[in-house]
Amino acid sequence: MSALTVLLALAAAFSNAAASVLQRRAAAQDEDRPGAVHTAVRSLLRLVRDRYWVGGAALLALTTVLQAAALAVGSLAVVQPLMATELLFTLVVGSLVFHRRPDTRTWLAFAALAVGLALFLGSASPAPGRDTATAGRWGWAGAVLVCLMAGLVAVGRAVRGAPRAALFGSASAVGFGGTAALLKEVTGRLPQGVGAVLAQWPPYATAVVGGTSFLLLQSALRAGTLAASQPALTLGDALTSVALGWALFDEEIALGVRVLPELAGVALIGLGSVGLARAPSVHGAWDTAPGAREGSDARDGPGAVAGEGRGQESGRGLGRSDG
Repeated sequence: MSALTVLLALAAAFSNAAASVLQRRAAAQDEDRPGAVHTAVRSLLRLVRDRYWVGGAALLALTTVLQAAALAVGSLAVVQPLMATELLFTLVVGSLVFHRRPDTRTWLAFAALAVGLALFLGSASPAPGRDTATAGRWGWAGAVLVCLMAGLVAVGRAVRGAPRAALFGSASAVGFGGTAALLKEVTGRLPQGVGAVLAQWPPYATAVVGGTSFLLLQSALRAGTLAASQPALTLGDALTSVALGWALFDEEIALGVRVLPELAGVALIGLGSVGLARAPSVHGAWDTAPGAREGSDARDGPGAVAGEGRGQESGRGLGRSDG
């Protein structure tokens, strides 16, 4: 694991976290517009004129570049676990953008998830594999990804609020994990020459899968809070990428005595997930538009407890989405 790989992966994680925060800021403000019809297309057309959304989109593009650069010098199973730091970056950047710190339980849950994921994948010590996928494996791997994403979206459309945000976030995560694997395939073929790569399918599949994942992310951000969607997005992305690294690029994961710290990482992920399910920020007002939150504060009065009384009211409002 080179210092350059770590630096590029951490920069990509920070950029991705900032992108999610800015686009959630735009989505929350869009949800608060009276009389607005919140279909996916109409919301997107409104959001493209929002400076927060545009800034987030630019950062997502930067994330792609940084991630591609990291994958060019490091393995898929090393780069993606480092992206787990995105969880903590999300809370830091979100505190600045929304002018409000999330509750302590959310901080602890996000920290447990990030440390657990890093411990599990770090202990697994994935070995670098092939630069390109083994012939014939992309077909069935792509079919599995499509079916999994479709299933998560179908279930997500049947629920509202935090569950919908988590399910759409998970579907987006699977897509972004597939996008990372496709980026790895593209960079692995670059020695053939740019012209030869552009004449093959991977660059165009990367664009389609990445675009679909981006749209699913927008639906997740409209459906509920960052505390609901971001963990599913980060964990799902990392685990999907590691699975694809093993299945496609022969990146081996160590077992043996390393199983113990791996199990400790799984336990931390479980504790973090339970803590997050009970955190006020999942259904609360931490990442709502500041103007809307101030109105909620005025209704609740000075005796309200942050993230509970007014958080539940705003959380229900943010759950109304047809994304």
